[in-house]
Amino acid sequence: MARRKEIVEELLDLSGIEESLMEQGYQLVCGVDEVGRGPLAGPVVAAAVILPRGLELAGIDDSKKLSPEKREDIYRRMVDARIPCAIGIIDSETIDKVNILRASLLAMRKAVSELSMAPDCILVDGSYTIPNLHQPQYAIIGGDARCRSIGAASIVAKVTRDRIMARYQELHPQFSFSIHKGYPTPQHLAELEKHGPCAIHRRSFGPVAQKLAQYAIFE
Repeated sequence: MARRKEIVEELLDLSGIEESLMEQGYQLVCGVDEVGRGPLAGPVVAAAVILPRGLELAGIDDSKKLSPEKREDIYRRMVDARIPCAIGIIDSETIDKVNILRASLLAMRKAVSELSMAPDCILVDGSYTIPNLHQPQYAIIGGDARCRSIGAASIVAKVTRDRIMARYQELHPQFSFSIHKGYPTPQHLAELEKHGPCAIHRRSFGPVAQKLAQYAIFE
């Protein structure tokens, strides 16, 4: 299991953390973030991004602070610039089997392992480092708003997951997945109450488990 490891801020300048690490000898600094821990349906998606030193890419921030249009614009510019990045996706069935924290860390590890080049150092959003990786790691609470590479990873992960959920709506049109993305909004809860869970709902999550329990009572 991953260790809780909050970064020691006195050692690194969080306003330019990648640059600080590069000055210490690290050349390929990777930011990692995930999206989709809170939804009742769909996968958890992680992204790993290596921002080249000196790259000018305006607008990077915590993906939650950006509009969908702004996220798509930054994502497109990252693709056009051929910035090294990779995705890790863990489906709802696995989430139910291993729990959402472990699934999130599995998605992060998968994203890092899929990079075309191995990073020298890894910056992870949150309180946990990624298990079974040999590189030095720093866990940074609120890193998606404080660290450019993690912010970039949050954008890639968010855009990717939003596109996945839009495709799921085509398969399950009774759910407005392209709108609520599987999060427990009033609209989603009303749809769940009316139609019951579909194939991508997380059976271990409270509202879904409660609905399944109701079905069991009447069987």
